[in-house]
Amino acid sequence: MTPVYRPPRETDFARFPDSTPIVIDNGASTFRIGWAGEAEPRVAFRNIVQRPRHRSSGETVTVVGDTDPALMKYFDCTRTSIRSPFDDDVVYQFEYMEYILDYGFDRLGATSEVDHPILMTECECNPSFSRARMSELLFETYGVPSVAFGIDDAFSYKYNQKLGNCGEDGLAISCEFGTCHVVPFIKGQPVLGACCRTNVGGSHITDFLRQLLSLKYPYHAASVSWDKAEELKKEHCYVAHDYMSELQIFKNNKEEAEEKTRYWQLPWVPPPKDEPPSEEELARKAAIKEKSGQRLRDMAAAKRSQKIEGLEKKLSELEDIMEQLDDSDEIEETAILSRTGYLSQQEIKSDILKVTQSLRKAKGESNGNEENADASGADKYPLVSVPDEMLTPEQLKEKKKQILLKTTTEGRIRAKQRRAEEAALREKQEEERRTENPELYFDELRARYLELSEKVDQRKRQKVNGNNNSSGAVGRGERLNAAQKERMRLLTTAAFDRGKGEDTFGMRDEDWLVYNKMSKENEEDNDGNDDDESELARIASKIQEVDPTFVNKHEAAEPAADPHKVRPLTAEDFKIAIGIERFRCPEVLFQPGMIGVDQAGIDEMVSISLRRLVEDESVKERLCQSILVTGGSSLFPGMIPRLEAGIRQFRPYLAPLKLVRASDPILDAWRGAAAFAASREFARQTFTLEDYREHGENLFHRYNIVYTL
Repeated sequence: MTPVYRPPRETDFARFPDSTPIVIDNGASTFRIGWAGEAEPRVAFRNIVQRPRHRSSGETVTVVGDTDPALMKYFDCTRTSIRSPFDDDVVYQFEYMEYILDYGFDRLGATSEVDHPILMTECECNPSFSRARMSELLFETYGVPSVAFGIDDAFSYKYNQKLGNCGEDGLAISCEFGTCHVVPFIKGQPVLGACCRTNVGGSHITDFLRQLLSLKYPYHAASVSWDKAEELKKEHCYVAHDYMSELQIFKNNKEEAEEKTRYWQLPWVPPPKDEPPSEEELARKAAIKEKSGQRLRDMAAAKRSQKIEGLEKKLSELEDIMEQLDDSDEIEETAILSRTGYLSQQEIKSDILKVTQSLRKAKGESNGNEENADASGADKYPLVSVPDEMLTPEQLKEKKKQILLKTTTEGRIRAKQRRAEEAALREKQEEERRTENPELYFDELRARYLELSEKVDQRKRQKVNGNNNSSGAVGRGERLNAAQKERMRLLTTAAFDRGKGEDTFGMRDEDWLVYNKMSKENEEDNDGNDDDESELARIASKIQEVDPTFVNKHEAAEPAADPHKVRPLTAEDFKIAIGIERFRCPEVLFQPGMIGVDQAGIDEMVSISLRRLVEDESVKERLCQSILVTGGSSLFPGMIPRLEAGIRQFRPYLAPLKLVRASDPILDAWRGAAAFAASREFARQTFTLEDYREHGENLFHRYNIVYTL
């Protein structure tokens, strides 16, 4: 099994006395732990838990915090997901919280029990049951002597008050990972009864950005992971001073919109360029082609030899049968024919002629002159010239078939000869007209061509268009002749009548007449179509002889539609543009309804919090002159001007207003808590295991520390 990488542990845990408090900033995004009085936390990691299985051993491993992608390839993460102990900034999943605390104390250097007081941050108005469960976990699992809980926003405000960024009376606007809070401070202490909260934070901005990019580039949805969306949010997002005006810029001003657009280039490898093959490569391919051709020629020669051998063998057998028939009488001749399966000597001679022609063709020789061809044609029907008295009943049936085939063939030959004679006569007459008056002859050809062309085009339009079309073309129902209409009527009637009961069609003699009518095709119409197209092609060729520039539109090759070609991908196809998403996603802090949350925005929350105060207007004016903006989402560019513009809409005209950003919106909460834990007042603000066992959850109903630095 691949060893799991463990970050280095702190080595000075034993150096601190048992009275030194441990400070934990238990944020929904990041878990920070360190010692009281220090300026920076010792350990910081993402407040998440994942439990994948090892691919080889199948053992479940608990992974806390950030993970190394190179290491996670050894684990199967398809059956697990990233878990957080928080739900809207309140700890509910204490099983995962225990994993996180184990990892945090281990990183800090603790071995068995943690014999140090604990100061842990929490959100405003944290439920009593969450405090009680967290206290049980710290007391019973880690042996903590005493615990204190404090609001992270209050620690950040008091720390910035110490730095001179805000006054004793003021407001704290906290834009955190999962929620946003507004906390008023009077005489340095938070007024929890006037707090305001909305369940929208930085995680919702990240989710919204990921959704927008996935919808915009669905073929790159896998590349837009949550971590990548978080990175893009921190690098490129900003808060618009006027949301609607910013939208109009991207709608109307393309140049300014292009300047505000940022691009994220995904990994892309250009396809290899096709270089012309070298002479050596061409020679190699030619040799392979010649070798393959020679192999095919050898196979064809071997197959032809086998065929010749088989034909010669069959011809020899047929000649032997003819010799036996020549030397035998009638009784022996009948026995030989019955044994060999032939009906007469004429049939054997016909087979000998066919085999001979096939043999000559296989050897590449000529099949003889036209007389032999005519003779072979006559030998196709050997029973025609045999009297009926000499034939058996089976031979009589075969004779009737041969007579029918011979008559049909001769009729086709005569029709072909007649058409050839008519064509020759027509050519002669046209040549005479062309000689007498060339111009009139050419005009007649033109007129005839236009007439036939219009006729053919009309027929094609009839095949495409239907009834009642807007183009005015004749539909299918209008071009049906009487025979076709009768056939359709018979089909409809037969389907209607026969569907009512038992199907007995064909049992009566009159059904044959109906079937015969329904099965007839409009052969005359089809023959007319073919004749028109043939005549049109002949006239077009005649015109081209006179006018070489003439183009027959029916023979002109229409440009074939190019088959769908796959365009080679370029770097532009792997470039993701982030334009309107830069300010649309942070706008959910001011308009939560954009993501379906029916709550107030952070600018309106200030007005709600001030209305909840029972103090007079002078106190509220003093609070508005010291507004501290903290939390990770306060780092968006344009946040302070937008908040100031939004709050002014709810304040009286020309009322004083001052907003400042915390010195470090991310770490000020831990630094304030570390400074408070190092003060003398901290020991009087904690409670022990005995206090918890004596009062139970009722202890937390009235438990609130006094924030002093």
